[in-house]
Amino acid sequence: MFDIIGKRYWYFLFSLLIIIPGTISLLLFGLNLGLDFTGGTLLELRFGQAVTPAQVREVFVQKGLPEPEVAPVDERSVITRSRFIEAQAKEDLKRTLAERFGSVEEIRGESIGPVISQELTRNAFLSVALASLLIMGYLTWAFRTVPDPLSYGVCAVVALLHDVLLLLGVFSILGKVAHIQIDALFVTAVLTVIGFSVHDTIVVFDRIRENMKRYAGAPFELIVNHSVNQTLDRSLNTSLTTLFTLTALFLFGGESIRNNFILPLLIGIASGTYSSIFNAACLLVVWQNGELAALWRRLTRRGAAARGASTP
Repeated sequence: MFDIIGKRYWYFLFSLLIIIPGTISLLLFGLNLGLDFTGGTLLELRFGQAVTPAQVREVFVQKGLPEPEVAPVDERSVITRSRFIEAQAKEDLKRTLAERFGSVEEIRGESIGPVISQELTRNAFLSVALASLLIMGYLTWAFRTVPDPLSYGVCAVVALLHDVLLLLGVFSILGKVAHIQIDALFVTAVLTVIGFSVHDTIVVFDRIRENMKRYAGAPFELIVNHSVNQTLDRSLNTSLTTLFTLTALFLFGGESIRNNFILPLLIGIASGTYSSIFNAACLLVVWQNGELAALWRRLTRRGAAARGASTP
């Protein structure tokens, strides 16, 4: 049997180390938001002859349109992203591009107005916040027969927020380094990760509840460690089969869902498995043992002693 709970502060330290870089990136650079959140127009265009991004950008400017970001797909195709362009202005632009470069074909076109993008951004934050509150409330009710049921709901939510923060941090770094933009599909992936993380945590917590009745009187830390070891194989097997499927989809699936759905699911489910085993259960022991309160009292006493020593 592995002494998982006994090494809980090592697992907390590891979580902190993998979250800090992404958190710093979030604070400095934020997320590279796509059109769903910023509003604007995306066009994938194919021309009758070879073109450069600078040539396409020049036509936009000549037409009095917002200067776009232009990324080449191949020597005859580009993807442009700019602020919102009205339908009539877009058709006029395509005619000018066709005159300049022989012909133009719109492979893909997306336009989202600023009002819709603001609503999507607000709803994305509200959905994550509401899901967290509902999960905490439900788990507090579901574990109402054990001492301090609120601790189960809070620890589960802290573990899932660990997964969300890690995911946002990773995509903040990817947005800066690899220019990956997030859209509404990314929010769907985040909510899926939340559900998976909580599902895995509930399995561990439910086994803890069963063992508290079976081993009544035993130290809580030993009961939790035994419960985590009992569910370890199941958690790993479930997660690995899911990760194998997602890896196949990432390698051979469509480009449209690879970066904003499959990749965040891969990262989030791996993180969710870790947090359910090594964070949620360990946090529950820390809560039940009163270790956070004891740490706060020690810090308070040291602060008071330091202030007293500095007083002349």
